[in-house]
Amino acid sequence: MGENTIISQYGKAHKRLRVAITSAINQPQALRPIALLVQPRITAALESWAQKGKIVALKETKKVTFENIGNLFANIQPGPLLDTLDRLFVGFVNGIRAQRWYFPGTNFYHAIQCRKKLKEIFRVELEKRKWDKLEGVEARNDLMDGLMGIKDEEGNQLKDEEVLDNIVTLVVAGYESTALSSMWAIYFLAKSPKVLQKLREENQALSQEKNGGFITTEEISKLKYTNKVVEETLRMANISSFNFRVAVEDVEYKGYKIPKGWRVLTWIRFIHTDPEHFDDPLSFNPDRWDQQPMRPGTFQAFGGGTRVCPGNSLARMQLAILIHHLSVGYKWELINPDAAIAYLSHPKPVDGAEKQFQFMNS
Repeated sequence: MGENTIISQYGKAHKRLRVAITSAINQPQALRPIALLVQPRITAALESWAQKGKIVALKETKKVTFENIGNLFANIQPGPLLDTLDRLFVGFVNGIRAQRWYFPGTNFYHAIQCRKKLKEIFRVELEKRKWDKLEGVEARNDLMDGLMGIKDEEGNQLKDEEVLDNIVTLVVAGYESTALSSMWAIYFLAKSPKVLQKLREENQALSQEKNGGFITTEEISKLKYTNKVVEETLRMANISSFNFRVAVEDVEYKGYKIPKGWRVLTWIRFIHTDPEHFDDPLSFNPDRWDQQPMRPGTFQAFGGGTRVCPGNSLARMQLAILIHHLSVGYKWELINPDAAIAYLSHPKPVDGAEKQFQFMNS
């Protein structure tokens, strides 16, 4: 991801990056306009899916998510440049969990080359913004502007490499996780007709009040069952299936000693499907979020503590918006309900969750 990214930083350096990122994309004042900004593309995408009739959900959710992320993070609009970025990010993501073999022909080598090209594309945009600022051009107020404007306690701004590393990292995080979560929500709802019916009832009531318009963050917060569907999707999907940590001191765990400095892999997929934490853990049951309080550490979809994903509210909001518009206007079914699941680089049905998709009144 780069040595300057928020993932690689600690202490004060991590804190200042985190403050800037959360202010730009994860605080209520930022989420209100973002909610309205992402909905035109989401609703247009759903209409196009219904017109196609048969879709590969993973491909389609990636497309609409990338268009929104490109706009929100770096003001890049659909077109040849965004298409190029998309191809490069696919190559980059495919190497994230590959063996670290750095020679031509390997996924890791290809990922590093893709990352270099991505940085150069964003570097051109960065330089353009510097000139725009000198000429008094109005700021775009996206994530790149936010990172460029960060100052530490001594008034120092981020260096160009810091801005570029973090833009690349955050686009990957916002793109892949949101697209996959959206695909899994559509997948789980297709297999859970009772959940979908309950979801429709809640969202149709809101849609009737609004005469079918876009929803706001305040309205999203009132969709109690919808938000439980979001949480259950994140638990079941396990997009980030594990975390790496370093033991900062000697730790005793179940009779074993983990020495200070050892690297520890936390297997989140196990935590989320452990029957000690969740009753009938492999069933898609949004009502579980009412039935039992979550013990600390048992739900780690976005990590935890000071390292929790700085875009967690943005991801949840985009998923809730998609679910709202899906449930009030469309119906769908899986073409291959028993398709096998592939787990690298992230979990997904091998057919990409192929579906028949249509308007509700068709």
